[in-house]
Amino acid sequence: MGTKQVIVNDKPISVFINPNSSDYISLTDMVKAYDGGVKLIEKWLSTKSTVDFLGTWEILNNPNF
Repeated sequence: MGTKQVIVNDKPISVFINPNSSDYISLTDMVKAYDGGVKLIEKWLSTKSTVDFLGTWEILNNPNF
């Protein structure tokens, strides 16, 4: 897997490139520009709807889940 950066509003955002699968964008890089940005991710991960979404995604996309 390789890494590339894109610049959004003068801030570097890491993109993880996987030639055999999907690419991923770093959420932590995206929120670094905001005060309390990491707390946004913590709050998002703590909601029931997010946990349900992640579970459904894993069932659909990860045969070893």
